Amino acid sequence: MEEVITAAKKARCHDFIMELKDGYDTLVEEGGASLSGGEKQRISIARAMLKDAPIILLDEATASVDPDNEGQIQSAISELVQDKTLVVIAHKLSTIKNADQILVIDQGQISQRGTHQELIEEKGLYHDFWQRRVKARSWKIDRVRV
Repeated sequence: MEEVITAAKKARCHDFIMELKDGYDTLVEEGGASLSGGEKQRISIARAMLKDAPIILLDEATASVDPDNEGQIQSAISELVQDKTLVVIAHKLSTIKNADQILVIDQGQISQRGTHQELIEEKGLYHDFWQRRVKARSWKIDRVRV
């Protein structure tokens, strides 16, 4: 149980587990239906920590979570990958920004390869996506009074 709690703390899910009716003994619905998307992701990360596999594959780990959960998932992933190989498939560029190696796939082919900074300087597809992300972050919704 001590290992489970340690993994849960590293995966940033211990606090919400403790808030459940029966804590670590709580039965969750089929497929984790009673948990939020971010909670399910963090539980999955804790399970991966317990498995201690040398290679971790994450497919859109932060795709459908809110910004608060995304930050917690990113922190949990950082804990998970200590001394491991991590392969991440993602459309959210913030998920891969700090990767040692980024591969840009375009129409089934690797079109670019490098670090975030190298790909920004290369001014290719990755650069274009990053510029769109930067621009989108500056958007504001004006309130219209009727």
